[in-house]
Amino acid sequence: MAEELTLDQLEHAVTGSAAAFRCRRRLQPAGGPGDKVFPPTFANAVYAIEKRRVSGREEPVQCVILDTVQSQANRMELALQEAVDAGRIRLPLVVVDFSAFDPTGDMEADEAAGRLLESVGRITSLQAPHRLADAILRDSETHEGIPFRKSEKGKALNRVSHANATPLFELCPTALVFGMWDSTGPKGGLGPKFERAMVSEIVGVGAEWDDDYRARGVRRDPLETSKNVKVVANEDRSLLRVAEASDRGGVRPSEINHSSVPFESRNSGVTVEYAEQTTTLSLIVLRRLGLPVNGTRTIEADTAARTALAALGLCAATLAFEAGIGLRSRSLLWPEGPMVWQLLARPGDEPEEFLLTSSGATELLSAAVERARNAGLPWPDEPVVLRPSAALVDLVRRSQVELVREGVAAGA
Repeated sequence: MAEELTLDQLEHAVTGSAAAFRCRRRLQPAGGPGDKVFPPTFANAVYAIEKRRVSGREEPVQCVILDTVQSQANRMELALQEAVDAGRIRLPLVVVDFSAFDPTGDMEADEAAGRLLESVGRITSLQAPHRLADAILRDSETHEGIPFRKSEKGKALNRVSHANATPLFELCPTALVFGMWDSTGPKGGLGPKFERAMVSEIVGVGAEWDDDYRARGVRRDPLETSKNVKVVANEDRSLLRVAEASDRGGVRPSEINHSSVPFESRNSGVTVEYAEQTTTLSLIVLRRLGLPVNGTRTIEADTAARTALAALGLCAATLAFEAGIGLRSRSLLWPEGPMVWQLLARPGDEPEEFLLTSSGATELLSAAVERARNAGLPWPDEPVVLRPSAALVDLVRRSQVELVREGVAAGA
């Protein structure tokens, strides 16, 4: 029986010649084998279907992508954010607080912006699509009104490289685990790139579906509103009143989301023999990182930082995937067994196996971070808090107004 991974074992793996930790496990729909699952749709509303070689099969097997590498990374970051919010872990974060917007003095515009920004709330570097290099952070500013990339913290990103990854470790260590490209910074496309150390994907094996089948159904209205009773709508498509015979602008209730509405869809889901999740944490990628302390690199600091990053990746995967994976509507997957991590230490040897529970993963991360701090590395508990620039607020506000207009026009 595999034992729980310890910090000393993790550090030994990081400092040795091991290539990676990996976790492969089978999953089934929560409804049981043979129940339908719904893959994501891509351009032209199609599923990502491909042939793959599968162990034990002579011929390639038809498979479907159930969750992409990018989506899996987002789920792991979300799990970390939830753990931070619950007080289970502490991570360096950069936060854009939209509620901290500085009013312009235009009362009507400020009131509209205030309502909008209250709904946006706070966006962290765990939620921004491009992590620390995201345009949301770039177009925000300190409370002194200094653009983030021109502030002392932001300017440190201009000096980031594989040999000097400490500024990223201090501000957004997940960028060193899940990858980042600083393409929006002052160097443009020549900005530093950090490849993913953590890669995960879920594939449905033996996928079957009927391309000619149409999923059909009815969205039932509990009020049993009749399609023959026409209505007049407000500008925002809410109900104004029932239409009179003399009204020219009357529409069916279904056009403002009343009444039962039949639907038909080509994306009717698939059945699979099983789903397989493959998660890999590359120790080779982490070993490429240098993390100097006060400008000086040491073996102690490099080792402690890389071990903390490895613990962060393992913690993110465990928190996100340990107890089942909810991908989207009608795509809840249940694992056939616990998460077992294999260490790829020496070619030709059987991989050593380790267990890691969510409580064990958070404790492992905490211990690794403490060791990194003892080596002089920065791991601040308090986030760097920014506020959106006036231009960013105006962009968001006008975009919301345009979306409302488009929605009204689409229903007209």
